[in-house]
Amino acid sequence: MNKSLLKFITDFGPLLIFFTIYYRSGNNLKIAIPPLIIATLIAVLVSYIVEKKIPYLPLLGGIIISIFGGLTLYFNNPVFLYIKPTIINIIFALVLFVGKTFLDKNFLKMLFNNAFQINETGWNKLNNRWIIFFIFLALINELVWRTQTEVVWVNFKVWGMLPLTFIFTAFQLPLINKYKI
Repeated sequence: MNKSLLKFITDFGPLLIFFTIYYRSGNNLKIAIPPLIIATLIAVLVSYIVEKKIPYLPLLGGIIISIFGGLTLYFNNPVFLYIKPTIINIIFALVLFVGKTFLDKNFLKMLFNNAFQINETGWNKLNNRWIIFFIFLALINELVWRTQTEVVWVNFKVWGMLPLTFIFTAFQLPLINKYKI
């Protein structure tokens, strides 16, 4: 199997499984969460087997979905699942901010240095933009889950946050091209 196809399946397969089961079960989180957790953990395992290394971001996602999904099921309270994207995005923003500000490390550069080569000014601007974007995603998630129905939130999580991330990423291409080495 093509590695890029496998990556796509392992990245988006669990989400597709969750979305499908959620709607087929009549919008029941209790029924959709266990398959999401299992599919996420299987995706991490498959990635590990194929790549022969631990995929840190999917592993972190698997741990977080297991914790928050488990808390949602245990306490029978969907708030835990609703706040998961908020917490993940705040963690990403904090890691980038603390890394650059206090550790003098640009973790974005460390993660994507092999993908493209840009100068330090470009990396710093890209890092700052991602910090702001992660905070934006956290805030918009809070706004949606606190003011809308669960079904609207699930749809926003899948059909809103993901496209927003793709669009934001595409808008970074001019910056990357401007500071390309």
